Amino acid sequence: MADLGPRYDFHTHTVFSDGVLLPAALVYEAAHRGHAAIALTDHVDASNLEQTIATLTRFVKEQGPSLPLKVIAGVELSYLAPSLIKPYARRARELGAEIVVVHGESPVEPVPKGTNRAALQCKGLVDILAHPGWINEEEAILAKVNDIYLELSARKGHRKGNRHVAGLAKQFGAKLLVDTDSHSEKDLITQKEAYELVRDLGFKQEAALKIIKDNPEDLLRRISHR
Repeated sequence: MADLGPRYDFHTHTVFSDGVLLPAALVYEAAHRGHAAIALTDHVDASNLEQTIATLTRFVKEQGPSLPLKVIAGVELSYLAPSLIKPYARRARELGAEIVVVHGESPVEPVPKGTNRAALQCKGLVDILAHPGWINEEEAILAKVNDIYLELSARKGHRKGNRHVAGLAKQFGAKLLVDTDSHSEKDLITQKEAYELVRDLGFKQEAALKIIKDNPEDLLRRISHR
């Protein structure tokens, strides 16, 4: 097998939304599974945006240098009306979020219709559209044009849309990532498992390595240069 490199996960949750672990515990669990970087992207809406970003950025600033991998403080904008996604993404950036994920129209959750399109119009503000479900061609093109990553999800339920998302991304050249949407250590996966997930969707080795290795490294560079 080719060198898969370390694991990167840009979509996880802690006790500061609906996860079960403190940030440090999740980080050490990820390190144990071969991660080089992990983003803490707890769910936010109007009720908790400021406090969640303040909490996670403080954690990264004060404890990050002592941790065994790179930790990124971010958010997952969740269940916002489409008209609110852009202003809240901008606000998250202003408050210090290093990465902004939007909770897409997954196959298993009643997210407001139009969320995918609204998120994909936020060039330079949104980094990842998480578990976008039954995305359409126009949205896949927006992802490509606006350089927003589409997520292939390892999470049960969300993964139902992976083959559809992968097919449109391949057709229109949108960038893909494999994330877990982890809510506990049991949800984290290894790089080998990420590779197998992508290969099972029909990607050949070179394309699979781009998704699990090159694309995450590109996103990490983008975050570091902000």
